[in-house]
Amino acid sequence: MSSLRSDEGQGAGEPVTLLIRHRVRPVQAAQYEAWLRRIVGVAQDYPGHLGVDVIRSHEQGSPLFISVLRFTGPERLQDWLGSEVRRQLVAEIAPLLLEDEALELNPTREFWFAPASSQQPQPPRWKQACVSFLVILPLSLLVPLLWHPAFVAWPWLGGWLPSNVVITLSIVLLVVYLFMPRVTRWLAPWLESTSSRDRHER
Repeated sequence: MSSLRSDEGQGAGEPVTLLIRHRVRPVQAAQYEAWLRRIVGVAQDYPGHLGVDVIRSHEQGSPLFISVLRFTGPERLQDWLGSEVRRQLVAEIAPLLLEDEALELNPTREFWFAPASSQQPQPPRWKQACVSFLVILPLSLLVPLLWHPAFVAWPWLGGWLPSNVVITLSIVLLVVYLFMPRVTRWLAPWLESTSSRDRHER
């Protein structure tokens, strides 16, 4: 019941990101949320699973759920997609959906904001810049302070190049894996709201 679209140039050993879009019948949203928690828990037990983020929005009067699923490689992802347990879970949820699930595969891109290739347009660039600034600025002030005792204890680590490498790497990892997915979910209503200016800037 699904259609899978894949970008070209995918390598066999590269991490992959899969977008799964479900448009849910409005009266079934609570039941779908319960099902979503179940399938996320099952997927987390599969080898190669790197995490999942869920973007919630409303379009055309019905809830739209975009699950951003990450695996260590296409083979691990295919093991999950072809598993009997997932087939049964998707069959169970089918009556709650207004249309067949849509799957979009991308080997490298991270979906902090709704991707341009999805049915939902990206937030305007100025909103993306504001969110990125709000996430990165506190980390750029706090992370060096947290690393300072280590730099004092190990002077070789506190040199100009090593210290900048450590600080930058820490900020990048915190942004990508911890803060940005959570902040974009928290600010999703604002990111998804549009004005005439926003439509002009896209």
